[in-house]
Amino acid sequence: MFLRWKCRHKDGKPHYYWELVETYRTARGPRQRILAHIGQEEAPAMRAAVLRAAGGHSSEQMGLFDAPLPEWVEVNVRKTHVERPRRFGDTWLALELIKKLRLGELLDELLPEGEDAGPGRPPKIPWARLAEVLIVSRFCEPSSELHIAESFYQKSALAELLGIADDDVYDNRLYRALDHLLIHKDRLQQHLKERLGELFALTYDIMLYDVTSTYFEGLQAKNPQAQRGYSRDQRYDCKQVCIALVVTKEGIPFGYEVFEGNRHDSKTVEQIVLKMESLYGKSDRVWIMDRGMASETNLRLLNAENRRYIIGTPKSLLKRFEAQLLKRNWHEVHEGLEVKLCPSPFGTNETFILCRSAARQQKEQAMHERFSARLTKGLDKLQASCKRGRPKDPERIWSRVGRLLQANSRAAALFDIKVKTKGGRPMLHWHRRTENAEWARMSEGCYLLRTNIRDWSPEDLWKTYIQLTDAEAAFRIHKQDLELRPIFHQREDRVQAHILVCFLAYVLWKCFGLMTKRAGLGNEPRRVVELIRALTLVDVVLETRTHLEIRIRCVTKPDPPLAVLLERLDLKVPERLAMKLKNLHL
Repeated sequence: MFLRWKCRHKDGKPHYYWELVETYRTARGPRQRILAHIGQEEAPAMRAAVLRAAGGHSSEQMGLFDAPLPEWVEVNVRKTHVERPRRFGDTWLALELIKKLRLGELLDELLPEGEDAGPGRPPKIPWARLAEVLIVSRFCEPSSELHIAESFYQKSALAELLGIADDDVYDNRLYRALDHLLIHKDRLQQHLKERLGELFALTYDIMLYDVTSTYFEGLQAKNPQAQRGYSRDQRYDCKQVCIALVVTKEGIPFGYEVFEGNRHDSKTVEQIVLKMESLYGKSDRVWIMDRGMASETNLRLLNAENRRYIIGTPKSLLKRFEAQLLKRNWHEVHEGLEVKLCPSPFGTNETFILCRSAARQQKEQAMHERFSARLTKGLDKLQASCKRGRPKDPERIWSRVGRLLQANSRAAALFDIKVKTKGGRPMLHWHRRTENAEWARMSEGCYLLRTNIRDWSPEDLWKTYIQLTDAEAAFRIHKQDLELRPIFHQREDRVQAHILVCFLAYVLWKCFGLMTKRAGLGNEPRRVVELIRALTLVDVVLETRTHLEIRIRCVTKPDPPLAVLLERLDLKVPERLAMKLKNLHL
């Protein structure tokens, strides 16, 4: 779903509103339909519903710190100007989300008071406020602590919003704030889980688990967790760490852990399960994992204390269910998707869910045909070269065959390839494996799940597992929202603190995403943030007839489209933050 801005003129006046549009697939291609119109003139009942959807609480807003100003003055219009435009909209929104999550209150409770700012400056700067600087900066403009201190903080309105002068924010102070924050990682996760559950009525009964990675540029000699391993970023030349993330079915982060970059996904399951249970107890939750986690050790762990699970299985296990594929007792979940329950071939108390997707079948069939055609063409070309006497070394032939099979691995099992010597010259011989081709056609579009849940229907089991597919798509997106890179830290603890700040900023994104969704604004929070980002804080300078300089710190007024969205979200932008008087002696 997405928002589309519209304007129509009636009686000579413009009327602004938004359309909430949904894109859906049909047999003739993608189509769009309008779900709702969001305008400025809505019924009071709708307004009340929107307030409840946005969280049920009015946002706490910045107060006005008004110095006593005369109500009417004569102003020199020619000398009226604005100064110091600062980035306001997204920084103010991030602080509003921190207030909604009561994260600032928790930071005040957990972190020590602070340290001296320096000679001639205020005595203490709370570490909690510096932690907020790190989180807000990561939410608005992911970058290094050095960039925050030298550029972002000065361009933003954080100095006015948090009361910390520009000179009091520098890189070493932010590094020390990271050290103080990391100590309370578990407590922060627990608080956010509880608070998000209160705001959005989350149940946490289903836990989706997956692993991603982020890489470093550099040796990372002081970080033992930085190792070379399977890279989701295709950067096998760089060291990396793995990040295991647990989310709810709504995509809300439940918790995370950082592992060595060469740790296999299946080797993370025991630690993450025990960690989540130590933080949140052993409730009756269902673990959803992909086939990379399905080792025998992990299955024994999950079954040991009656933990419930639904896990994908390797494609190779389908061969044991060949007879079931041919039977007709399928249950249709929806058009193009059928499932059936099968007893375990291992004699355990597990149930296997056999799934068959028409869309997936078409995709796999096209892939097999494409790779088979490419492999056939390559083998024919190599065979013709052998007949001409090139190459003469069998090892070179096998080397070229290996490269062909590697480039077309999806169809490699469908071919039988041999190199024989005839008349002193190596010759290539190949043919298609008929039995393998038949099995490939039969199993196209099929996949297998395993579970120890006995009282659910096959439709419910499949629908629960398929949420992991949505979560995996969210994982690809969350790497953008987490904005893990760039990472310039070399020490293990600083890298982990950096990832914690990324996690906290990601929670802000997910919180705002739920707010927009429940307020009827679709599921594109980034577009709404882009609109809010346009708000700017400026100092309006007025010179009076008596040479009195009046400075009014004002926030730009939202335009009609943005005003509609802010009203839906129950967010009220302050008009002014501060006003000062300063006498000029001219």
